Amino acid sequence: MTFRILPGRDDTLGGRDDVIRDRDARLRGRDRILRGRDRILRGRDDDPRWARPALLGLLLAVGLAYLWNLSASGYANSFYSAAVQAGSQSWKAMFFGSLDSAGAITVDKPPASLWPMALSVRIFGLSSWAILVPQVLMGVATAGVLYAAVRRRFSAGAGLLSVVVFALTPVAALMFRFNNPDALLALLMTVTVYCVLRAMEHGRTKWLVWAGVAIGLAFLTKTLQAFLILPALAVVYGVFAPGRPLRRIGQLLLSGAVTVVAGGWWVAVVELWPKSSRPYIGGSQTNSFLELTFGYNGLGRISGDETGSVGGGGTRGGAGHWGSTGLGRMFGAEVGSQVSWLLPAALLLLVAGVVITWRAGRTDTARAAFLAWGGSLIMSMAVFSFMAGIFHQYYTVALAPYAAALVGMGVSVLWQERARFAASATLGLTVAVTAVWSYVLLGRTPDYVPWLRWAILVGGVVAGLGVALAGRVNRQLTLGAAGLGLAAALAGPAAYTVSTLGTGHNGSIVTAGPAGASMRGGFGGGFRAGGMRPPGVQAPPNTLKGRTLNNRTPNGLRNSRHTMGGGMSGLLDGARVSAKAKALVAANADHYTWAAATVGAQNAAGYQLSTGKPVMAIGGFNGSDPSPTLAQFKRYVEDGRIHYFIAGGRDRMGGGRGGTGGGRGGRSGAGTAASIQAWVEKNYTKVTVGTATFYDLTRPTA
Repeated sequence: MTFRILPGRDDTLGGRDDVIRDRDARLRGRDRILRGRDRILRGRDDDPRWARPALLGLLLAVGLAYLWNLSASGYANSFYSAAVQAGSQSWKAMFFGSLDSAGAITVDKPPASLWPMALSVRIFGLSSWAILVPQVLMGVATAGVLYAAVRRRFSAGAGLLSVVVFALTPVAALMFRFNNPDALLALLMTVTVYCVLRAMEHGRTKWLVWAGVAIGLAFLTKTLQAFLILPALAVVYGVFAPGRPLRRIGQLLLSGAVTVVAGGWWVAVVELWPKSSRPYIGGSQTNSFLELTFGYNGLGRISGDETGSVGGGGTRGGAGHWGSTGLGRMFGAEVGSQVSWLLPAALLLLVAGVVITWRAGRTDTARAAFLAWGGSLIMSMAVFSFMAGIFHQYYTVALAPYAAALVGMGVSVLWQERARFAASATLGLTVAVTAVWSYVLLGRTPDYVPWLRWAILVGGVVAGLGVALAGRVNRQLTLGAAGLGLAAALAGPAAYTVSTLGTGHNGSIVTAGPAGASMRGGFGGGFRAGGMRPPGVQAPPNTLKGRTLNNRTPNGLRNSRHTMGGGMSGLLDGARVSAKAKALVAANADHYTWAAATVGAQNAAGYQLSTGKPVMAIGGFNGSDPSPTLAQFKRYVEDGRIHYFIAGGRDRMGGGRGGTGGGRGGRSGAGTAASIQAWVEKNYTKVTVGTATFYDLTRPTA
């Protein structure tokens, strides 16, 4: 006999309660989603109705502007594009940041910036757009985070102005359309400041933890540069955050521990991984990422004593291989046009903001915001100004969010206080100083829209006087002066940004603005044509064949190929590969681990991007890393793992990094590359295709 147990009344009610609770949970979840959607579309409750549509429209405009003409840069920096391609073909290569999918050697940076691009190429295939669109999205994300950080304490107008200033900074328009690590670094540094400011509102530990995560990921993007803002942020939080002193210290220590974990896990894996089964760490002399971090990519950048540098040796107050150092570096002819348009304004407004908020309570978040953004700006400027080692103008993209935030916040505070003459006069002075500085910067390219600097100068001075009298004239005149001042302040960087957006850029050293806008000391000012383009990407129209236009190449690309003693054409940009050379290298390439090998990563990148097959970069970036050794290379050849050796790398690079004067020239790496090439030339059959010379490593001369 079968018995059926009927549920009791209590069981039935309990089941009904569970159903009700589940329904309520679903409704609450739906409500949260709807509120989140409304928050995105409508903004904060206290926002004016126009604020959120203005923000969304502005972010859309930034994205579309940065996407415009994007493919004109081709593969941009072929060095990183080759690593992205390798990562799209091999998960192991992606994890380590290997230059080729077979895993011979890595880039000379940690790999975090490569991961988004490699995933994009894995999904969409190899193309200029697949590589560079993630960078554009990082620019839009940086603008959004910047707005959120400023808006939390200041007006919607202040946040929008910050976004405009950031987006119109020429070096930002350059680097958020380029595949160097600096785009991701700038985003993560902006996120870090945002998280610290959120933590300061109520002393919440979770936001400091997120700041630690952001800094850790920034370390995996560009090593020690991520730490430049930490002293300023730690001091600001330790002094001005809510809570007892011991609690604040504990929170900072916890955040530091999180930073170590977020940035150190990958380092630990690399250092513990058997060296024989991972790529060689490019840029190091001992196959150690820690050596790379604290040497070539670390303290060596400050002192100029860089094992692995292409130059170095800059002196304080003087000019070295990487330009003049000193307090004026950010404003000089080499760097000023990239980022300094509103730096004087940012510094003036920083002082004004601190003065206005100085008497507020210890935990005042407005003052904390000025100190956090201002401290980050000053610390970064100081290091960039005095570092004697490798320095490129595009590093200054890190300053763009900090300066933009200070401008937005400072203008907002002074405008609110404009009834006081001290505030209106300071704001008027800021407008006039910005206009005068724009006049100076535009004067460095006198043939570029020559009337613009005069219009900015006159308009800015007149607007400055009008703004200074804001509390003493009628509203219409005040608003007119403010509008004129805003136009005068932004016209110069806007013009250079438009020029940047309309021009393709490639190579290892790129600059924003029109031709001649940034003159590099030390290495000379000339640039030569070249650069990798994906299949089907044509040069822009109206090109001039066979001519050099300052730092604009004949095909319209802004290029990094300096005309330097010893020859540098293969060092700073990818090789141009003919159709016949491509066919030769690609033939039967699947039968080999590496289709070819050559000295220097840019040389290898050109062939790898053209053929889609792994090409070994002997000696890393420019042939001076001691990998592979001659004995290892001989073993690879004996095992039939390499098909061709591509000649020319050593000659272009003047015998390694020392060919440019200093650096690694006397180290073992350059000698290793030279000995490999000499051994190949002596023992294997030479094959000439056009102007390119190959050695078939399957055909000994004997």
